[in-house]
Amino acid sequence: MKHRSGRAWMRVAAAVALSASAACGDLATAPAPDGDRLAGVDVSHWQGAIDWNRAAGDGVSFAFIKATEGGDYVDPAFAANWAGAAAAGIPRGAYHFYRPQTDAAAQAQHFLRTVQLRAGDLPPVLDVEVTDGRPAAEIAAGVRTWLQTVERATGRRPIVYTRASFWTGQMGGGFGAYPLWVAHYGAAQPSIPADWSRWAFWQHSDAGRVAGITGDVDLNWFAGSWADLQAFIQTGAFSHAP
Repeated sequence: MKHRSGRAWMRVAAAVALSASAACGDLATAPAPDGDRLAGVDVSHWQGAIDWNRAAGDGVSFAFIKATEGGDYVDPAFAANWAGAAAAGIPRGAYHFYRPQTDAAAQAQHFLRTVQLRAGDLPPVLDVEVTDGRPAAEIAAGVRTWLQTVERATGRRPIVYTRASFWTGQMGGGFGAYPLWVAHYGAAQPSIPADWSRWAFWQHSDAGRVAGITGDVDLNWFAGSWADLQAFIQTGAFSHAP
């Protein structure tokens, strides 16, 4: 995920996958249209104004929306995107870009002040992808503080977004109970950190095209059917093996 950029997951039928593959080579590995995966988008203010109804019509089944970063930054498009996705009937999730140089508890409270979850929303997400020059042990402790604080406050177990190469070098173990959203482009299957045996979400491209969104947008898979996604939203449990 790019710094202060968007993320994306969309549910695609075969025709949508084929048209998207013309813009993004990653989608050459799209599954057959048998409901084994859902596709979606992740976004921020970098995508500009989004027509969420058009995005829904183009197969977007869920969206992750940047909410906050560090201790005080709020993405300027968060409120519009948060409301727009809901109005279009797209399950939405909010993510926080973690800044290791800022107090983790303060970051968690900043996110909680900004995002009001409601029934039908995806769990909160912590985006972990930079060190800010801080030592690995300090980063791991701060990440754990954020995750535990947000889980206690919301009753929802957060999702962790990361790359295998970053996580393996910085984080150690002990986080495998959290659902994994992994970034890996141009692969038939993503590499995942040793903490996890499977991924729940996979950001497989940062150069997709979706109706209603101007320019490139991140593309993501959910490793399951629509029913699996609804069960995940309701219970926070992820049991579908990709």
